[in-house]
Amino acid sequence: MERPGAGGINSSEYENVSREKETSEEFEANAMDFLIDMPFATIDIKDDYGITDVPHINLERSKENERISKDQIKKRKKKQKDYQPNYFLSIPITNKEIIRGIKILQNAIIQQDKRLAKAMTSDGSFHITLLVMQLLNEDEVNIGIGALLELKPFVEEILQGKQLILPFQGIDTFGNQVGFVKLAEGDHVNSLLEIAEAAKRTFQEKGILAGENRSFKPHLTFMKLSRAPQLRKKGVKKIDPEVYEKFISHRFGEEMVHRIDLCSMLKKKQSNGYYHCESSIVIGDKNGGEPDDAELVRLSKRLVENAVLKAVQQYLEETQNKSKPGDGSSVKTREADRNGTDSDNNRK
Repeated sequence: MERPGAGGINSSEYENVSREKETSEEFEANAMDFLIDMPFATIDIKDDYGITDVPHINLERSKENERISKDQIKKRKKKQKDYQPNYFLSIPITNKEIIRGIKILQNAIIQQDKRLAKAMTSDGSFHITLLVMQLLNEDEVNIGIGALLELKPFVEEILQGKQLILPFQGIDTFGNQVGFVKLAEGDHVNSLLEIAEAAKRTFQEKGILAGENRSFKPHLTFMKLSRAPQLRKKGVKKIDPEVYEKFISHRFGEEMVHRIDLCSMLKKKQSNGYYHCESSIVIGDKNGGEPDDAELVRLSKRLVENAVLKAVQQYLEETQNKSKPGDGSSVKTREADRNGTDSDNNRK
């Protein structure tokens, strides 16, 4: 055995070197796995990110990778933030039997936990959402109204002269955060899904940001914890199934669909508690819905108001442009005044 310090390696040193080599290989494997999970990973990760047979950390490159990752996350968040739906297509629930049943359900829940009162859907706003969308200004709202009117013949084609009747039975939740009355199974579900798909297609063809990534599940919301954020501070983080167990299979009644509304999520609600409605189309029998004539009058009034506003705006712009220095008419007026003054001076 050679003496230490004479160029040889003793057994303990050999073990240290072996352990260091194993640690290096394990580090490289972990680093590779980490980079594969990153959103910007490429096919040849070793070459692109400087991972060689000898473990080496390039701090500048690591910081650059981190910056790229953060930028991509910001872009994804910005894209999601840019699309904030503020309008929706609504099928209003008008059957008094259904409304009365929901009120009984809500009161029964509140009796068990009074804190949930603020999470309840208010009177008059019960509805089924067909489609959500983003309309940023009055012009886009008008385009949305046009798309809704174009949707009507597609709905009529789907229904083929039949009434669309929606029976409601039972209770369910979305993640124990949103409580809703379920739509019973049947052919009406397929018809409703077809109408929702036709609506999405019609609005998107108009260039409107509409629809969601998740699949369409028709439901009638009666409570939502997000309506009362303070509940979380009070320890209410989910809807306890026990509060609605007596209604788990309750039949609430049937809604005969009479109209589809284009409603605003943000504008002030109507006096009856229903959402601000921009326009509507009547489905099937008119008895339970708004007459076509009334809808045409409302649409015509809106179009006239917009035309007047645009005319006034155009007039103001033209007036301002005429008064700006350098305008041709202003120059001609000043030249005429100057010529007149010169003539007077000559006569003197």
